[in-house]
Amino acid sequence: MEECRIDIDALFQLNYGMYIVSSVRADKPNGCIANALFQITPEPPMIAVSISKENLTHEFISQSGLFAASVLAEQTPLKFIGSFGFRSGRDFDKFENIECKKGVTGCPIVLENTTGYLEAEITDKADALSHTLFIAKIVACEQFNNGKIPMTYNYYRDVKGGRTPRTAATYHKVKET
Repeated sequence: MEECRIDIDALFQLNYGMYIVSSVRADKPNGCIANALFQITPEPPMIAVSISKENLTHEFISQSGLFAASVLAEQTPLKFIGSFGFRSGRDFDKFENIECKKGVTGCPIVLENTTGYLEAEITDKADALSHTLFIAKIVACEQFNNGKIPMTYNYYRDVKGGRTPRTAATYHKVKET
């Protein structure tokens, strides 16, 4: 068999959106940035999301069986993304001073810097070593007609110059030069 070459940068060719995935436990909200979220069936509408087992949001989703995904807009400031992606909800309230509403599941839905949201109930999960792939049925969703364009991970990384935390599904170490 021929030796295989793995060029990890080839994964940047895959397309992802940028989301705040949130859940709730005992009326306490938490959320994190995720970009590995995708639709898996049209009827019933089902999605899957990959969340690091190290994230507090993972604990909330595992315990409640629920999550919401707020779709980030291209105009979202890096500082806003960073507060959900580079800080832990164990240390501060990520939803303090953030425009949001409680969804039908009780999960927080971010209204600020977003183009819409999905709320989902977990139906299954798969262990992916450092992450869990949560498979869920959509129970509510809405798009906002606010003229904003949803942000892709490529836009975040290449246009905005955003970084990826170590716990992200798309993280890989920067090559030493």
